[in-house]
Amino acid sequence: MSMGMARASSGLQYPERFYAAASYVGFDGSTSPTKTLTSKFAKSTSLLLYSLYQQASVGPCNVPEPSTWKMVEHGKWASWNQLGTMSSTEAMRLFVKILEEEDPGWYSRASNSVVEPVIDVQMNHNSKVEPVIENGNSYPETKTISTQNGSEVGTEDKDIVVEGFSSVGVYDQWIAPPVSGQCPKARYEHGAAVVQDKLYIYGGNHNGRYLNDLHVLDLRSWTWSKIEAKAGDEPPTTSIPCAGHSLIPWGNKLLSVAGHAKDPSESIQVKVLDLQTATWSTLKTFGKAPVSRGGQSVTLVGGTLVIFGGQDAKRTLLNDLHILDLETMTWDEIDAVGVPPSPRSDHTAAVHVERYLLIFGGGSHATCFNDLHVLDLQTMEWSHPTQLGEIPTPRAGHAGVTVGENWFIVGGGDNKSGVSETAVLNMSTLAWSVVTSVQGRVPVASEGLSLVVSSNNGEDVLISFGGYNGRYNNEVYVLKPSHKSTLQSKIIENSVPDSVSAIPNATNATRDAESEFEVGHEGKNWEVVLDSVGPAKSKGDVISVLKAEKEELESSLGKEKQHALQLKQELAEAESRNTDLYKELQSVRGQLASEQSRCFKLEVEVAELGQKLQAVGTLQKELELLQRQKAASEQAALNAKQRESSGGVWGWLAGTPPPDQRA
Repeated sequence: MSMGMARASSGLQYPERFYAAASYVGFDGSTSPTKTLTSKFAKSTSLLLYSLYQQASVGPCNVPEPSTWKMVEHGKWASWNQLGTMSSTEAMRLFVKILEEEDPGWYSRASNSVVEPVIDVQMNHNSKVEPVIENGNSYPETKTISTQNGSEVGTEDKDIVVEGFSSVGVYDQWIAPPVSGQCPKARYEHGAAVVQDKLYIYGGNHNGRYLNDLHVLDLRSWTWSKIEAKAGDEPPTTSIPCAGHSLIPWGNKLLSVAGHAKDPSESIQVKVLDLQTATWSTLKTFGKAPVSRGGQSVTLVGGTLVIFGGQDAKRTLLNDLHILDLETMTWDEIDAVGVPPSPRSDHTAAVHVERYLLIFGGGSHATCFNDLHVLDLQTMEWSHPTQLGEIPTPRAGHAGVTVGENWFIVGGGDNKSGVSETAVLNMSTLAWSVVTSVQGRVPVASEGLSLVVSSNNGEDVLISFGGYNGRYNNEVYVLKPSHKSTLQSKIIENSVPDSVSAIPNATNATRDAESEFEVGHEGKNWEVVLDSVGPAKSKGDVISVLKAEKEELESSLGKEKQHALQLKQELAEAESRNTDLYKELQSVRGQLASEQSRCFKLEVEVAELGQKLQAVGTLQKELELLQRQKAASEQAALNAKQRESSGGVWGWLAGTPPPDQRA
């Protein structure tokens, strides 16, 4: 799941931002839209905003074409009609994007008329601040630890009080919102992830002890609560105390990947927390899993996890690259071409336009890095591009999060102290700028802190938790990035020769239709549209660019459909082949069975014949014995006869002998 996917839930609050923008421009029915627009913007911009508003609120143009002599009416109709079937949400996003380009401060100016007004920020010079009472709730004071108009503002002499976080009107400053509930124990190197306006914190390290507790912060009420998770699977899978792991949102589940543990396993384990049942289980994977480690980076790109580097249980630093396909649950070690980053841990990684994996910073046993490496996930090739702008100092243990094409980097340490700057990298131009700087030993200048992005009243907010900077922290800080970070990067981009940019523009990158949509209004491709929106350009130019974009998307989508069709055919062929083979196998099995039964019958017959043969042998022996006995008895009878006959003659001749002689 890419950043685009991950933030789909926060997109639900987007309409409010569009309605505020529409109201600000004058589409609230109170004045003639065209008149208000024309006074504020160039004609081509006005027309484009009008048509995008119609597309977003009404849908594709279905009204009949007005007469061409009514130039204004016809122009408005033609502009709207040429947007074709662009989706309502896309029109909303583009509307707000164009307004921001033309009038960067619109939101703060619109705050008086917006349904949820931005409350004025009170600056108090007193050291004692009374909590503000709102709707009967007492909010503690909310501290800012940022710079104000370029000058350092210490926490000691100035405090900012806001009436509930939802109404904070401060941009580019770290502020501690008023949180309630049971706060988690202070920690660092924990896992953090946002799913549906809830921030989950799992595990981490406190005073050298590994933790396995699970906490959730509701980002609407800013209330902490602890989750008692159950053990699932057979045998039961419990959450093992760990630190330096990665927590990844995956649908309505959280994946806890790798991490250091007291008794480490040989290879990386992936634990799954089902948020609906609060049950842990182990992900059953196939293939050769990477060696166990902590301090690695894990990035969700589409349906795969990309894992880089870290430190194994023997404290060996790694720079290997592995991919876990979450559809087949199969591990794959990637042997990428080019020069990989040196072995390291506690670095950060981000993905740009679903294609480029960026690795920044991290540390070895001896030093910290501030190098930037890019892996093209299509060609699996590493590059080491030139960085521009205010390049951050070397650091490890920092945290990063992407908002559109901006990659925000917060905290970290450099072996001496915590890093105080919050930096942003425009991933299209590779230009760095500093968003804000904090003073003193504050939690956002920590190592091992976590950083997530969520949406508050339709605006992006960065949320940090925990970290270690001489003490373990458990505070929550938030920062609303203004759009100046994008604009600053754009100013630098205009002065940069094209050859320097290592990452091709999103329009040039070959991508599938899905990632085109995910990049959305914040991707580089929209900048092409926006750059051509100016007083000198006609509406035709803008529309033709939009049409070209649309055609490109449609052809890309067509190719994808064709590819899907081809795959389906191949699958059908494979299945029919499979069926034939199965039939063949069945017939062979049948033949084999009949052969086996024939063999068995023959064996039985052989056995029977053997028995008969044995019986014949026995009979023959008996016969021979009888024959010998008969012969012997016949001989005996003959001998007796002879004796009898001879004795009788002599007796007759000589008379009968006396009895004693006969004996």
